[in-house]
Amino acid sequence: MDLNEARAYLNYLLTLGLRQEEAFGPMALDFIRETDFDAVGFLPEEQFSLVMATIQALAREPKRYTLKLEMLNRARELVDKTTHKNPQLIRQIEQDIKKTTTEIDIYNEAMRPTKTDAREKQRLVVQTEAPDYFLDIAQKRASAYYQDKFGLSKEEKTAQHFGGGPRKFEPDNPKVHREHPGACGPFMNARTNAFHLMMPFDIKISKKPDDPLDAGMRAYYCKMGYSFPLGFEMGKICSFQDGEILDIPMDDPNLIFLSVSRIKEKEFRAPAYPATPEVPVEYAYPRAVLERTGTLGPYVQVVSNFKIWFDASQVSILIQGAPDLYEYGLEGGSGLMVRSHAADKVPAYVENTSLPWQEGMSFNFVNIHLTLSPGTETAVVPYNTPLFTVYPILPVQNFKWMDVSEA
Repeated sequence: MDLNEARAYLNYLLTLGLRQEEAFGPMALDFIRETDFDAVGFLPEEQFSLVMATIQALAREPKRYTLKLEMLNRARELVDKTTHKNPQLIRQIEQDIKKTTTEIDIYNEAMRPTKTDAREKQRLVVQTEAPDYFLDIAQKRASAYYQDKFGLSKEEKTAQHFGGGPRKFEPDNPKVHREHPGACGPFMNARTNAFHLMMPFDIKISKKPDDPLDAGMRAYYCKMGYSFPLGFEMGKICSFQDGEILDIPMDDPNLIFLSVSRIKEKEFRAPAYPATPEVPVEYAYPRAVLERTGTLGPYVQVVSNFKIWFDASQVSILIQGAPDLYEYGLEGGSGLMVRSHAADKVPAYVENTSLPWQEGMSFNFVNIHLTLSPGTETAVVPYNTPLFTVYPILPVQNFKWMDVSEA
């Protein structure tokens, strides 16, 4: 823009600032950062006025102090070039710079974790058939998934810096949009600071057998309190157990069909599932997972064979559906591991506990439980999408809820 256009926009911004419009701060900051004021031909006084107005519009929060300091230093450089130059104004700006610098130091110190003589970190020992994927690759993919999904754009980050004065109803003005999930600490912590289970292949759950994914399909009769594995025989539904033909119409609301795709994560390796002449390597692991999949009432139980050992006296394990499953038309189950619960009669849970690291440890499997959301007929979850989330928490005997009056 030429000088006349730039000056007209500057005057518009300053008018917004005088009115204490919510959009002023984000628009002014963008203008300051993206415009070479000297090249445009702005007077130092014009630049100084805009910078000072922007400083005043910043939200009065410690995490905005770094930006405030940047603007104050810019104002200090400009003031010497203006007709406003006087010792009192210079002294005021320099005092604000010192004060803000101190406040940044105090804030950074307060945010730094306090070092204490804490107990040794609790160990969560995992046994899995694909450790490289579940412990490393999957966690990187989960972090990238949530950053791509909820990471703030440059414009959205700018809006976070300004609290604004009196607000107007402006739902279509992106300059004032700052209520994004990615800007909410607890919201993002539940996603980026957690351990996620996912699969290296697509998963489809539906009410009808139409268009199954390419690696195979299973069918179940599922309702609260009862489920049964099904098969197909000559176009009819039959028992998966003995092949008995069952009188179940294809539109029965309790039918659930699960299918999986071939492996789509390029770095996935599962040495225990090599290729065979009948089954190429990209289908071996998905088919193995599909074959061992079961149900629990209305939930499809995807057996990941992800086993966790932990000290139940010091830590419990909360497992639940990943936070964003609902967007795919699914709901996840939830459970709390507090100790080993299975008897020796269950073969999968029989374990030789003679190894030194197993002493005093409990164990359990994290199986992924999924069901269709009410009103949903089909749900497809792409590979490397978080399905289940694992949160280590304090066991109930190690904490107490109390009112502030008791503290």
